[in-house]
Amino acid sequence: MVKKLQDKIAVVVGGSGGIGSATCQKLAAAGATLVVGYRSNREKAEALLRRLPGSGHIALQVSVIDSASITAFQSEIARHFGRADILVNAAGTTTPVPHHNLDGLTDEIIDEVFASNWRGVFATIRAIAPLLKESGKGVIINVSSIAAYKGFGSSVAYCGAKAALDSMSHTLGLALAPEIRVLSVSPGMVATAFVPGRSAAEIHKAGTATPLGLVAQPEDVADTIYAAIAHMPLSTGIRIPVDAGRAL
Repeated sequence: MVKKLQDKIAVVVGGSGGIGSATCQKLAAAGATLVVGYRSNREKAEALLRRLPGSGHIALQVSVIDSASITAFQSEIARHFGRADILVNAAGTTTPVPHHNLDGLTDEIIDEVFASNWRGVFATIRAIAPLLKESGKGVIINVSSIAAYKGFGSSVAYCGAKAALDSMSHTLGLALAPEIRVLSVSPGMVATAFVPGRSAAEIHKAGTATPLGLVAQPEDVADTIYAAIAHMPLSTGIRIPVDAGRAL
């Protein structure tokens, strides 16, 4: 691979998860120095660091639902590097609730889903944006979902939170230009353990139902994130599906 991201500082929040880990691998292979943001599993994050090509990578704890944690995270990035060039927001949680089960979608679930998938992303961008502006050509990638606009997903709240996230990408694409580009990358079904209780058989069934007959792997999403960063310099404020045509 041509190292198109040589000397770039890439911050991946949710970096030890399925999509986040694959993204860290892809960006490091392209020459970037990684900041792996993890919520609680330090051992997993440090094991990822040891597998990354290149050198100088660090792992830092951050909870996106705690703004004080995000502020401390930003301070450590500034202390180590003085700037950031890339921010990938790949953290988030969900609790599956069938869409018809209105009573099952409690206030607590709604608040948790919006806190992790919208408020936490905004708070992270708010904190890291000054470091991205230091770059002059900063890029923010928000990992969203086709649930934002297709009306299916793990819950009505998850669909709503991801729709709001896409709106944020659009709005901040305008607000943070020209120093920072902002894009949503929107997977369909991905072969990870992100959704609690979703079986391998269910994931396979969803894949066979797509026009391309495939389920996205974390590496497919990482490839798209890399492409948006390295090969789409005039694109901002848009969403890019990674769904084997499921949203058609």
